[in-house]
Amino acid sequence: MTSRRQFLSSAALGLAGIASAQTRRPNFVIIFLDDAGYADFHPFAKPDYATPNVAQLARDGCRFTNFHVPQAVCSASRSALLSGCYPGRTKVFGAHGPRARGLDPSYATLGNVLQSAGYKTAVFGKWHIGDHEDTRPPARGFDESCGLMYSNDMWEFHPESPERFNQYPLQYWNDGKITIERVTPDHQQHLTTWYTERAVDFIRRRKDNPFLLYVPHTMPHVPLFCSDRFRGKSGKGLYADVMMEIDWSVGEIAKALKESGVENDTFVLFTSDNGPWTSYGNHAGKTPFREAKGTGFDGGTRSPCIVKFPGRIKAGSASNRAWCTVDMLPTLAHLAGAALPANPLDGKNVWDLVSGKAGAVNPHEFYPFSTGQNFEGVLSGDGKWKLHLPHGYRVVERVGNDGAAGKYRQERIELSLFDMEKDPYETTNVLEKYPEIAKRMQGYAERHRRQFYS
Repeated sequence: MTSRRQFLSSAALGLAGIASAQTRRPNFVIIFLDDAGYADFHPFAKPDYATPNVAQLARDGCRFTNFHVPQAVCSASRSALLSGCYPGRTKVFGAHGPRARGLDPSYATLGNVLQSAGYKTAVFGKWHIGDHEDTRPPARGFDESCGLMYSNDMWEFHPESPERFNQYPLQYWNDGKITIERVTPDHQQHLTTWYTERAVDFIRRRKDNPFLLYVPHTMPHVPLFCSDRFRGKSGKGLYADVMMEIDWSVGEIAKALKESGVENDTFVLFTSDNGPWTSYGNHAGKTPFREAKGTGFDGGTRSPCIVKFPGRIKAGSASNRAWCTVDMLPTLAHLAGAALPANPLDGKNVWDLVSGKAGAVNPHEFYPFSTGQNFEGVLSGDGKWKLHLPHGYRVVERVGNDGAAGKYRQERIELSLFDMEKDPYETTNVLEKYPEIAKRMQGYAERHRRQFYS
């Protein structure tokens, strides 16, 4: 197992513990959904089912409407969140299957960083960035863990490739040990409850020590399941039932923080790993933006995001400032007074921007986006401009129903520039209208390509 201190640069070691001894270091809770759509929750939209706990979280914090992931696919997105590195650097692309190595241990995770700074750390949910002994949670900086090592559709009931996954039984893990050898549909309906119960118990036990709690829910990735108490509750179908149970989970975590007396000391982030898997029709979420999961358009990379941090982030506020999951590690390390890892990072500390400090400027010139191993373009750091390089992408031709997969067709976009302030839906190419901006954005793209894809 890699030593905790191995990850920390000698120059940064002195930064660990700089938070005042008279001020409690903040706790961190990250609730990370799987394939949730931007429009799946109040107050981002008005779905026809209730999500009162997410809406309350927004009233208590800030709603970010321009928050992104660098790749709209499971493993790549999770790796970027936990490592602070782009997929092009770590080479974690797409969605890794069973027994995949995942994120190389030479890249520290947020768990490693905060654990080395004295935090108690836990992950309860879907891991999906490594299924080897040295890439599972206990070896990657997490004191406690439970859940699945990869996506819940990678099992014998896969709608399109059951023979591929039947040889790898979907297993449920608890603190580094397999406790369910073969997950069944009955087990899946309890996943959201199990993750939530572990999260609440962790908060109550660790309330006197600074902690990191990472809850990457399996849902609403297909196949959809929810507990008996939520099945049929929405009256709007299974997807709505699942979202109401996730909302319940958010409420239980919020209640545990409050009852444990640590609500005011805790940074809470709520978001999704990417946009909805719209080919699954009534078992998928919704987004107002172009395309969806598995593409570099904003329907794939722009996720709903709420951050609550009492006294540090204005309650009931909203921000259209752009930022990205790769910024999470350096930003939370800054808040914790923790040393940054010795390995290279792509993310930057964006606390001034997130906290709404007057005059704050995003330190990134650009954010790259990709799909699989294909680098597809860049978003300017201020979120105003987006350049697509020529690339193919998938479009839903026919949606599935009740868990059946739909059908895609391939289309292609040529070199295109979009004014994201006037045209957030990426409909009108303004490449010829703004040649200087296009040239600058192409320069960013070429820089990224040379560094990671040449």
